[in-house]
Amino acid sequence: MIDEIIKKSHKIVIKIGSSTLTNEDGFIDKDFIENLALQIKTLRDMGKQVVIVSSGARIAGVSTIGKWSRKEDIHYKQALCAIGQVELMDSYRRIFGNHNMHVAQILLTKEDLVSDNRTLNIRNTLFTLIDEGVVPIINENDTVCVEEIKIGDNDVLAAHSTVVWGGDLLILFSDIDGIYDKNPNENKDAKLIEKIDNIEELENSISMDSKSSFGTGGIPTKIKAAKIVSKYGTPMIVTRGKKENIITELAEGKVKATLFLA
Repeated sequence: MIDEIIKKSHKIVIKIGSSTLTNEDGFIDKDFIENLALQIKTLRDMGKQVVIVSSGARIAGVSTIGKWSRKEDIHYKQALCAIGQVELMDSYRRIFGNHNMHVAQILLTKEDLVSDNRTLNIRNTLFTLIDEGVVPIINENDTVCVEEIKIGDNDVLAAHSTVVWGGDLLILFSDIDGIYDKNPNENKDAKLIEKIDNIEELENSISMDSKSSFGTGGIPTKIKAAKIVSKYGTPMIVTRGKKENIITELAEGKVKATLFLA
């Protein structure tokens, strides 16, 4: 079913978390971005449009100025994000450019998503960029965000971005193969849930207390994202983003993942 949904989806949003975007040393994984660029080029050659929602600014900032890595003050965190955005977007720009694809950066806050005028502007900008063959890369504007205007997590940001753009499919890259009935890192008998058509039932049936070492994401935010897009009839896939050629493998029905049906 996943392969059929990917093939019939024209407008695809791909969310990339910090754990997927970085290597074991905490630096931006250039090999991952290279493989991502190749996959997106394949999707575009199939006539599909793609928007990326990317985490990784703070991690990129830490890897650039390591002496700030233990700073927990909000001002240092925001400064690290400001530094990291440059490094992050430069990596996307150079690698995608090698494949004749231009990228553009869009930074958002919660205020942008609750204002009708701002939302319309975001939508118009996305349409213009994509019509001109540019790949938009969306992230939260961490350099200005305080708690009151934070979106909170890029799973949720990706879901809202999908709705604003009118996307046909949301793909969340994770550090596991999908949603399991229990934590697969701690339970060898954990089973992958390949299809979910009742989100409330899922919430009541699985344990959701684990998080990855990077980022703020976890199963609860993925479920929240699924709830947002499902209201608009949009399916969502959760899959292991680090797998080479994961999108094309899914499109060919060669690997398993979790599909949230709308």
